Amino acid sequence: MARVVLFDIDNTLLYTGGAGGVAMSQAFEELYGIPDGFSGIEFSGRTDLYILEEALRKHGVDGSASENMATYTSLYYELLPGAIELCRSKGHVNPGFPELVRALVEFGATVGLATGNFSRAGHIKIEAYGLGGLFTAGGYGEISLDRADVVADAIRNVANGAKPGDIVVVGDTPHDITAATANGAKSVGVATGHDSEEVLRASGATATYPDFTNWQAAADQLLAL
Repeated sequence: MARVVLFDIDNTLLYTGGAGGVAMSQAFEELYGIPDGFSGIEFSGRTDLYILEEALRKHGVDGSASENMATYTSLYYELLPGAIELCRSKGHVNPGFPELVRALVEFGATVGLATGNFSRAGHIKIEAYGLGGLFTAGGYGEISLDRADVVADAIRNVANGAKPGDIVVVGDTPHDITAATANGAKSVGVATGHDSEEVLRASGATATYPDFTNWQAAADQLLAL
């Protein structure tokens, strides 16, 4: 069995203390003159393209997120490392990482990312928290407004022909779970974000965990799902 495990980043692998939102808001204000431009917009489980699209629409900025993305991300990527350091006291790697990922690889699994982050932003975050060497490929938030498309792209980039039933998506939101289901993959919900295990189970998660403190047992279970 060629098990493939795809991980979300924010609130699954790590928590940046809100650095992504800080840098995104700074970039939006610098480019469009609108402070707190993402207020009231859902971030959790959404793709960065969706989040940017909602902010542009809300404030009547010309052009779609795709049309604005190159200019916006260039500035966002400049600002993100500083925001990570600004929020460092609140940030942390979540329990069980990197041990869980290393154990999966040791047992022959292929690992990758399925994240709503813009690609470079995702790698800036994991590198800042010492996880950068674990992941070389995945699906990222510039692909689509729809997270299911991100998971589909991650599967194309990482799975090497594995059957959908051998692919596991690990995330902390109902959007991670439903995106996995839409692609025929199994899903594991971890309640290290805003949503409880009960909410993740109700969204259709194949299995749920409060966190991955017991990473040894979690590795065995993820391989056996």
